[in-house]
Amino acid sequence: MGDFEGMAMVLLGTAWDYQDHPTEFLVKLEALAGKGIKVCNPPAVVRWNTEKSYLRELEERGATVVPTMWLGDAGRQDVRVAMADFGVDRVVVKRQVGAGGLGQHSFTQDTLPGDRWQMGRACMIQPFLPSLVVEGEYTFVFIDGEFSHGVLKRAAEGEYRIQSLFGGYEADYSPAPDDLAKAEAVVAALPFDNLLYCRIDMARLPSGELAVMEAEAIEPYLYPEQGPGLGKKLAEAVVKRLA
Repeated sequence: MGDFEGMAMVLLGTAWDYQDHPTEFLVKLEALAGKGIKVCNPPAVVRWNTEKSYLRELEERGATVVPTMWLGDAGRQDVRVAMADFGVDRVVVKRQVGAGGLGQHSFTQDTLPGDRWQMGRACMIQPFLPSLVVEGEYTFVFIDGEFSHGVLKRAAEGEYRIQSLFGGYEADYSPAPDDLAKAEAVVAALPFDNLLYCRIDMARLPSGELAVMEAEAIEPYLYPEQGPGLGKKLAEAVVKRLA
């Protein structure tokens, strides 16, 4: 912690292995805050945002969320039950503590896991959304609670994951008023005020409505390429917190 002595603020960035060391990560953030250093976003926000079960709270607070089955672990039969409950023939199994699409599995009725397969950790099962391939995933970047810019993330040919690690790519995106309102409703549902930054990732349900997939408030990539005014907005928000 000696490297942070005398610092007024620490801005989290690219701690992209935190999901493998969540307890250690939180302990360090809390130690910084305990020294009187402002941490953005604060440790309480990070703790809440680390486990994707926060989506349940967002749903309870009025946000539209992708239908999800929450499990302490998952096996072949859980995948089959999820398909039946959702009325679909393809699902995605994700880690409850995870990032970057790592550790995900996608199964169909014809490609079920083996009888002995287990996820091996707390997980979530969601219906596969065809819109992710046809349309892409929409990102809404918010700075100090205000919309900054949008990004359309597309998957590579033959993929459904939109992360660059899997060949995904990004494009500029100017949201329609109704879509922006759905993202703003997610921000309004967050149990925290005054977040320095937040990124809302959404996908379109078969009904045509956007649903939140992730509300990233730990150390998300904020896509400055698609938001040329991001630097100024972020700097102004930082200065305001240091004043």
